Formats: sequence, structure tokens, C-alpha cells
Amino acid sequence: MSNLYHVSTSPHAVAQDTTQKIMRDVIIALIPATVWGIWLFGAHAVLVVLLCVVASVATEYIWNYCMKKPQTVSDLSAAVTGLLIALNMPASIPLWMPVLGCVFAIVVVKQLYGGLGQNFMNPALAARCFLLISFAGSMTSFPSVDGVSTATPLAIIKNGEGTVSLTDMFFGYTSGTIGEVSALLLLVGGIYLLARKVITWDIPVVYIATVAVFMFLFGGTLGYSFDLTFVLKELCGGGLMLGAFFMATDYVTSPITSKGRILYAVILGCLTGVFRVCGNSAEGVSYAIILGNILVPLIERVTLPEAFGREGK
Repeated sequence: MSNLYHVSTSPHAVAQDTTQKIMRDVIIALIPATVWGIWLFGAHAVLVVLLCVVASVATEYIWNYCMKKPQTVSDLSAAVTGLLIALNMPASIPLWMPVLGCVFAIVVVKQLYGGLGQNFMNPALAARCFLLISFAGSMTSFPSVDGVSTATPLAIIKNGEGTVSLTDMFFGYTSGTIGEVSALLLLVGGIYLLARKVITWDIPVVYIATVAVFMFLFGGTLGYSFDLTFVLKELCGGGLMLGAFFMATDYVTSPITSKGRILYAVILGCLTGVFRVCGNSAEGVSYAIILGNILVPLIERVTLPEAFGREGK
């Protein structure tokens, strides 16, 4: 009889989706932004992408082999982590740095907590923040489309160093990390994930909308109060689109309740706005999502619906 039944905790749901299929869809959704970043920044960007994916997969394989655990590289989760790390890197970064970040993401953030499904924060963003704290100079040196190191559009706006084109930011003719420069192609990828029902609309839409409202209300501290163009530039610039569609929606590190996802997205939007307006950096998405990940258990506790049939007080 024990061979006929598998006893597990609820919820009990049957679906055709597998981790591999979901991760494959995420990779497909990231292809447009990846190809654009490679075309824009050149051969070094190709090496960063390839090394990050290979390093992440190899690290997971070696860890599982040494720990005598079942191999999980075929589920493509490590490949997705490596690709996301690469897309969060400047194209000019020394190649050993993102490789170090991949090892940190897979071993420290993912495997030491039990592997896929057990990590308490997004591994790719944890790696980005780890590298940003450790190697701030290399992580904040961004080549422009002509190969010259320059400030990102958000930094230019924040510091009042000049003007930036909203059109260039939307289509992707600006400086930034390999995968964040084209808001249009990230939106295309996000729409693909929504159409495939890999993600739901609530987290990315509420996150982006909250950032828009926050910057509209409080962007005056940067000299652009109630300026719609300024708000649109804040939405198209930095890692907001990449974070909203591809990292804030991570199944493991986002709430499972519908109300929890809304609250989570609002928190992410407010934190991103605070970091951008009040912080020294013009960015803020990475730290906002990581802090949001840490708050997920509390968010789920306060938004968990009452059990059916619970006795009233």
C-alpha cells in the first residue's frame, strides 16, 4: 500500500507545469533583452553572459556531486540565476567578478539553505548586492553605446548633470547593465511571461505603479515635481522593469496570497522610491527586492486567509 500513495502537506494541486518548463519560459522571455545588450555592448558582454551561465550550472553540479545530492541542473534554475546575474552586470566588468557572484548565489544563497525552493532571497540579486558592496568601482562603471564609461540616465537625472532622452531610455540606447537598458524589450519579455501564465499581473503592475506614484509625489526633491516625463524616465531607467517582471515575481521569495502579493509590491515600490530619492545612489531596485524578500514571511502571516470552518470569536 505504501507504494500506491504519496502523503504530503497541502495544497494538493495537479498541473502540467514543471520547474524546467517554467525556467525555459523565463529564459525565452529574457532573450530579447540579452541579445540587445550583447549587440549594444559587444564581445565582452557575450563573455559575461556565457561565463555566468556556465559558472552557475557548474557550481550547482559540483555542489550536488560533493554533497551526494541528486543532480538538479537539468531543471534550468541555475542557468536562469546565471543569466539574471549576467544581465545585472556592467558590460565592462572584469570576468572573474561575475563568476564569483555566481558561486556566491548558488552556494551561499541557494544551496546552503536547502536548494531550490528553500532560499529566502533572490540569489541573482543577492549576488549583485554582494558584488556591489565588495567591488563598488567596477560595478558602477557603465560603458555607453560608444564604449566610453559614463553615468547611467538615472544618475544623470539625480545629479543634475545634463538631460537624457526618454526615447533612448525606452528603446535602449543608453548606458547601464547588460540587461536593463531596453525597457521595451523587458516589457516584451514580461508580456510573454504573463501570456504563458508563468507570472501574474499583480506584482509587476502594482510595483511599477507604486514607483510611478511615489516619484510623482516626491520627485520634487530632485527638482522635477509633478513632471510626467520625469516619472516615465524613472520607470524606464535602471533595473525597475527587469526587477519587476523577472525577479520580484520569483515563486520562492514572493508571497503566495493574493493580498500578500499586492502588499509586497507596494512595499517594493515605496522602498525603491525612497532609495532613489533619499539615497546616495540613483538606483534602488536590488536592495528593495531583497528587503521585500526578507519581509515575505511576515507579509504572509498578516494576509493569510482564515481557515474554512474556523469557529468565530
